[in-house]
Amino acid sequence: AVPGAAMRLAALLAALRPVLPLVLGLSLGCSLSLLRASWSQGGGDEQCPGAPGHPGARGGGARPEAADGLPVPGHEDFRPRIVPYYRDPNKPYKKVLRTRYIQTELGFHERLFVAVLTSKATLNTLAVAVNKTVAHHFPRLLYFTGLRSAKVPHGMVLVAHGDERPIWLMYETMHYIHQHFGSDYDWFYIMQDDTYAQAEQVKALVTHLSINQDVYLGRAEEFIGGDEQARYCHGGFGYLISRSLLLKLHPHLDSCRNEILSVRPDEWLGRCIIDFLGIACVSQLQGQHYHTYELAKNTEPEKEEEEEFQAALAVHPVSDMTMMYQLHKHFSRIQLDRAYQEIEDLQMQIRNLTSLTPAGEGGLTWPVGINAPFLPKSRFEVISWDYFTEQHLFSCPDGSPKCELSGASKADVSEIIESALEQLNNRYQPLLRFSKRQLLNGYRRFDPTRGMEYTLDLLLEAVTQKGHSHVLAKRVSLVRPLSKVEIIPMPYVTEATRVQLVLPLTVQDLDFVANFLDMFAMNTLDTHDNALLTLLFIYHPYDAQRVSQVDVFAGVKAMVGELEKRYAEVKIPWISVKTEVPSQVKLMDIVSKKHPVDTLFFLASVWTEINMEFLNRCRMNTISNWQVFFPVHFQEFNPALVYRGEQTASSSTDFLRDGHFDRHSFAEACFYNSDYMTARTKLAADILDRDEVLESMEVFDVFLHYSGLHLFRAVEPGLVQKYALRSCNPRLSEELYHRCVLSNLEGLASRSHLAMALFEQEQANST
Repeated sequence: AVPGAAMRLAALLAALRPVLPLVLGLSLGCSLSLLRASWSQGGGDEQCPGAPGHPGARGGGARPEAADGLPVPGHEDFRPRIVPYYRDPNKPYKKVLRTRYIQTELGFHERLFVAVLTSKATLNTLAVAVNKTVAHHFPRLLYFTGLRSAKVPHGMVLVAHGDERPIWLMYETMHYIHQHFGSDYDWFYIMQDDTYAQAEQVKALVTHLSINQDVYLGRAEEFIGGDEQARYCHGGFGYLISRSLLLKLHPHLDSCRNEILSVRPDEWLGRCIIDFLGIACVSQLQGQHYHTYELAKNTEPEKEEEEEFQAALAVHPVSDMTMMYQLHKHFSRIQLDRAYQEIEDLQMQIRNLTSLTPAGEGGLTWPVGINAPFLPKSRFEVISWDYFTEQHLFSCPDGSPKCELSGASKADVSEIIESALEQLNNRYQPLLRFSKRQLLNGYRRFDPTRGMEYTLDLLLEAVTQKGHSHVLAKRVSLVRPLSKVEIIPMPYVTEATRVQLVLPLTVQDLDFVANFLDMFAMNTLDTHDNALLTLLFIYHPYDAQRVSQVDVFAGVKAMVGELEKRYAEVKIPWISVKTEVPSQVKLMDIVSKKHPVDTLFFLASVWTEINMEFLNRCRMNTISNWQVFFPVHFQEFNPALVYRGEQTASSSTDFLRDGHFDRHSFAEACFYNSDYMTARTKLAADILDRDEVLESMEVFDVFLHYSGLHLFRAVEPGLVQKYALRSCNPRLSEELYHRCVLSNLEGLASRSHLAMALFEQEQANST
């Protein structure tokens, strides 16, 4: 019996073995939790350290409660409360106005504002030098002067106070800064036009200072005959003022102007801050030092080797424009060398750490510190290389196989070849010196993960130290990495702008008008979108003569009348035009004259299905006097070729699948009337009275060649068109007609669908 019991016990243990760790874990966890609970509770007579009466109790402890768990009277403020929303029904409802930008609503401020004090005598010299050297490094910079010259230099924002007295200029400048920028910026840097300031160092300084303190930072100087502890910031070396200090100082500016007498404006401002706020100038604060250097006469910046000069944040006095440019060149070279040294240090650290990674040294990419090349997951993601020589490019924007290398592409290739030679000479000199004979082959591609990549096959002549030369071919690889991403400032636009739709119609478009009007009514009129519609009836001369007997657009006008009856507040005007050649530019000329200059046009086609999503993008992507928008619509394929008698796929599952973005069509466009009129005026001056030129142009060509605006052309998934065979007018120019034919051909079906249709046709013919 004993062996049988042992066998049963062994079988039971074998069955419980998989769950044994779970049981042990639960038991151990319960035991530890009970033990921890006993420790935390302790004895019944022991007081917690934070309880009242305990020697270690603090007055700022937890909220006291009575025995029933309710708060002790007098401590209700510690209990969180939910304040319900209540609106007085007797008061009219007032809509809450939101700010333009979220940073305004959240109370965010810009970092740094810079004010440059100049004069009428130095505005066109030193002030211009400041503007050309450091102005573009600061986020916002203004120039303040007493009297302005007749012509303000280009690219400078100037504020003239009308008086050249130094104290008055300082008083008016501080008052102006507080009034216009006091609520927008955290820091205010004030300098003179004979001061050279390292912009990047100033910006780095304010990022390390706390904005919660009253800061008056600069080169501290003693008052003549005054208290040694009271110091002012020397204006020649610039000084930094915090927003909190400016807000406290502003109420006392009038008193300072009337009570404080001084010759120097910086002394006057320092005395005002000390007398009314009790804050003296300091040269270091929160571990940050304001380094300055006083420039002697006839100083050559390239030969200055003092450590104080190399570390200077501001240099004064700068006597002329040439000295300003020399200083800028010198300090720019110092920053550039410092950046290169930091890059080398980082690359060395990356090399040292790479051996510790799972990939080992094999995971080290070239160049060190730059992202690895993009690895395609399928053949459709392979980034192709563009072949080029020194004269020609074999991947042209217009699709032709070969075109001349010119413009930015030519400058790019020349710079890359020069850079390759420079790198080779730096590596092999003084043993070898290379010179270019010829570029044998050139390849380049843009990798969105790292930048532009180049591979060059160079025919070089190598010369040794002894003068012996040898011709050899060498392949080099180069990368132009993506640099720091910058946010380009754009003018403010809103989705509340009214859109004026313009729909040109010919006789061939009559079968599609009903669907267009139905979609327009459903997506704009029913939703009360801020959009209007104007129809443009294009009559053939023959139809125009018979319009009194038979109007080819009578059905469309009847549909428009039905819409106006259904929507009483809506009026849909139409314009009748007689022409054999419906030039897009000529038609737009007629429409433009009948609308205000601030009208936002959307030039549509009859196959367009209007929706609110696209109209909002039309509003946001079109900026007056800045940008026009030419969307690339999605064209569905011919269902007879794609489905071949099968049931059409639902739009929800195959949205944007059975079709393509028609890059040959420029029929849709969003632009402002003022921008069109400006470009059209330049076009008229160019072509004079040769109106036949307009027949070979579209609105896109007008903006491309006769306006300096940004042309934003992008695929638009919200602009979907059903398949329809367009009628191409042979009277148009050869280019426009060819583009229309290509659009029809590429819109038939994809290559796989066309191949399947041919295969089925051959099978049917063979049987």
